[in-house]
Amino acid sequence: MSNAPVDTGRRRFLTWTTAVVGAVGAGFTAVPFVASWNPSAKARIAGAPVTVDIGKLETGQLLLVKWRGKPVWVVKRSDVVLAQLPSLNDELQDPDSIEPQQPGYAKNINRSIKPQVLVTVGICTHLGCSPTYLKGNFAEHAPGVDYGFFCPCHGSKYDMAGRVFKNVPAPLNLVVPPHYYVDDSTILVGLNQGEAEA
Repeated sequence: MSNAPVDTGRRRFLTWTTAVVGAVGAGFTAVPFVASWNPSAKARIAGAPVTVDIGKLETGQLLLVKWRGKPVWVVKRSDVVLAQLPSLNDELQDPDSIEPQQPGYAKNINRSIKPQVLVTVGICTHLGCSPTYLKGNFAEHAPGVDYGFFCPCHGSKYDMAGRVFKNVPAPLNLVVPPHYYVDDSTILVGLNQGEAEA
């Protein structure tokens, strides 16, 4: 044991230096760890909004786009189809769209922002099959109704607003994704108006 005087200044310097180096090391360790919680670029792209050009969409035509790995249908409906929607209410499980399958702005008889254009996720709410768009030959599944969506997996059927008929396996209307019109011929699927892209 040495009787030499203790250099408290040097000891304090070494203690502080060790603490600073330890804090910097902890920061370098924490940054990649916290960054790993962020979604990957691939995941961000998969959930990114999708721009849909409907400028050339013809009446009766269905346009298919993918958003978050799901099929999204954009259908231009005729005035005849729109006029028939109210007459189907008694045949539907949720004609007034009470269940939260759509944003507030699509909680109307047409389930859309603009009456002529339906935007909906093309996945049956029963077990996730993709229904078929039947135009002109839907009446074999719903007498008196020429247009609609029929799920071949288990027989669920939906009208041209994506509302599910009674007495079929599907419990809910088709989902209307968040979307808005950028201009008269462009829809952005994946965001509500006023939401910023992340």
